[in-house]
Amino acid sequence: MSTIYAANESSVSLNGKPLDGVRSIEYTRTQEYESVHALGAAERIGVVAGPMGVQGRLQVVSTAKGLDAIAPDFQLIAALVHGDAKLTVTFNHCYITGRSLALSTGGVAESVYEFAASSVGEE
Repeated sequence: MSTIYAANESSVSLNGKPLDGVRSIEYTRTQEYESVHALGAAERIGVVAGPMGVQGRLQVVSTAKGLDAIAPDFQLIAALVHGDAKLTVTFNHCYITGRSLALSTGGVAESVYEFAASSVGEE
């Protein structure tokens, strides 16, 4: 059975300090692989891992002043919680790669911060 984490119980911190107004966080981890073949054979005999990359997006209400003024090489930690179940996702050596702001009629401003990380870990 899968674990469903609740957004209202979860939190995100920036360099150990809570980040307010977070609406969502998402990330993609990619790893390149190369097939290894024996001489004279068409069948693959192994796989070699190549570069790994982590790209993420953080959506917040209005703006996140902590992220607006941050220098490269920061850490984001997302503590996903539901009852007794907990998953901590740590993004190391991050830097901002983009930012957008949207404001619609009858709504509030929302910013999306795009970031890259050298690694991501789940505990």
